[in-house]
Amino acid sequence: MRGRPILGSLAVLGYIIMIVPILFVVSTAFTAGDALTFPPQGLSLRWFGEALAYQPFLGALLSSLQLAVVSTALALLLGVPVTLAIQRGKIPGKSLVEGLFLSPLVVPELVVGLALYQQIMIGLHQTSFVALLVGHTVLLLPYAVRVTGASLALADPAIEEAARGLGASPLRTFFSVTLPLLRPGIFSAGLLSFVTSFNNVPLSLLLQSRQFRTLPVTMLDYVQQSYDPMIAAMSTLILAGTVVIAIVAEKTLGFAKIFGGINK
Repeated sequence: MRGRPILGSLAVLGYIIMIVPILFVVSTAFTAGDALTFPPQGLSLRWFGEALAYQPFLGALLSSLQLAVVSTALALLLGVPVTLAIQRGKIPGKSLVEGLFLSPLVVPELVVGLALYQQIMIGLHQTSFVALLVGHTVLLLPYAVRVTGASLALADPAIEEAARGLGASPLRTFFSVTLPLLRPGIFSAGLLSFVTSFNNVPLSLLLQSRQFRTLPVTMLDYVQQSYDPMIAAMSTLILAGTVVIAIVAEKTLGFAKIFGGINK
């Protein structure tokens, strides 16, 4: 930073722009007043209790958890075989196949949501949950393919070759050697996919229904109707949960090592 003062100053400015609004939200969540104002009017945990007792938030929380868990599992079930085919397989056009599975990162979510709404909910008359599940799974596939691929790229393929040379079948080699090598990447991709699905707004906003509503969309609707600190309290709880997941994952799995392999 000393040798590059301009880049250092821009980095500090970027951190300030990202962190200061979060600090405002967190501080107003502890206010004792009835309005969403800064600075907070006293300190109280009142709004956290009201947020946890608000039935629409609780129902939407369960829906978001259900959707995030199932879509993450489906993305991993599809993404891990694709990763193995790209990293270890001998298929033509590997870069094209990888680009196809990474393309949801480029296509706007609103476009994906509109297409799913027309084809699944209108064309096939399926429920909102089915459309959301398909959409979230598609959005999470790039994380499953890229992160597990980074984990596999860090592993020495000679280990798998040695297992096969010692007489292990391809299935035995996968479960005894390849899967343990992939395990950190699978856990990392799973956690990243879960958080991404849980916090998604654009796709969920298009495909939700009265019977199935996710928590971020429910919170967005609440802000349009009410202006009290309960929304700040719920946002703080979600932020705290995300931070705890990230810290635990870094301590147990080593996110830095896994994501470092993405650039290799």
